[in-house]
Amino acid sequence: MVMKMKKLFLAAGLMLSMLVTGCGGDSGEQKAENAPVEKIIVGLDDEYPPMGFKDENNQIVGFDVDLAKEATKRLGAEVEFKAIDWSSKEAELKSGRINVLWNGLDITPERQENMLFSDPYMDNRQIIFVRTGDDQGIVAETDLAGKAVGTQAGSTAETYITSKPDLQNSFREFKTYGDYISAFMDLENGRLDAVVCDEIVGRYYMAKHPDALQALDVTVGPVSEFGIAFAKENTELRDKVQKAFDEIVADGTAAKISEQWFGANLIKAKN
Repeated sequence: MVMKMKKLFLAAGLMLSMLVTGCGGDSGEQKAENAPVEKIIVGLDDEYPPMGFKDENNQIVGFDVDLAKEATKRLGAEVEFKAIDWSSKEAELKSGRINVLWNGLDITPERQENMLFSDPYMDNRQIIFVRTGDDQGIVAETDLAGKAVGTQAGSTAETYITSKPDLQNSFREFKTYGDYISAFMDLENGRLDAVVCDEIVGRYYMAKHPDALQALDVTVGPVSEFGIAFAKENTELRDKVQKAFDEIVADGTAAKISEQWFGANLIKAKN
């Protein structure tokens, strides 16, 4: 009788262990999904106004900075903004030195091979900027032939231009810079004839220098979309940030931030 009772207890214990193990697996997955994000390191070019840049107090501010702050607040996470070499952004993300790229980053097929993106949240196009009153008869990208043209290294504009050898070789000179501010300074000083730049960034800079530069309504390359980028395998963080971002779009917070920086709601509506 005692032996039978022992066997019954052992069998019951085994069944309970199997049940706990099974439930524990589901619980582990649920915990991973619901685990809080403690800190997010956002990589950015801190000389890329209005998306991210240093103000007069040497604090990193900007449109994307404000969006990232609001999204991470919804996640209950600490956020750190880390200035990086923009031309090495993919390596920074892959190494884990940063968790997110949130800085006016265009979604391209090439980048999608190496990075995981959020849904697009803003449209962007590359246009041409020249000195005020000096449009040089430019009405199409082909009119840049024979001119000194500049853009930022690692930018969508550089990627597009270098992918079009006939276009690039038609320039008298093609220069890339560590940031757009340096390119615009060379334009103002006559060392460049034109700068190809993100419209949003260029128009913000132009608003600060209204007598120096003008924008030409000439699109260079295809119109692109901004997205938030993550390491290729980091779907968990991407999904959490996407959910938080969707919340700030739905309740109108993202629109208010856009209006503060651009005077209009430029946030893309969800499909």
